[in-house]
Amino acid sequence: MNNGMKERLKTPLIRENGKHRPATWDEALGRVAAGFRAQVEKHGPRTFGMFSCSKTTNELNYVAQKFVRSVIGTNNIDSCNRT
Repeated sequence: MNNGMKERLKTPLIRENGKHRPATWDEALGRVAAGFRAQVEKHGPRTFGMFSCSKTTNELNYVAQKFVRSVIGTNNIDSCNRT
């Protein structure tokens, strides 16, 4: 890039032993899902919350609230629609 910035990432990175290594999308998303699941099992679904943005589409906000309520099992979702 001509502005001195590094090229953006094109593959997920996973931290192991203090260093990052390339991973597949399936592995990276699997780790995220496992982390969410572990915290919900340990502390309950109210440990999870999500904040969505009013500048995104209604469809994306709907998917976000559906995920939090159906998959995670909490109503802890809010957005900045009031501002």
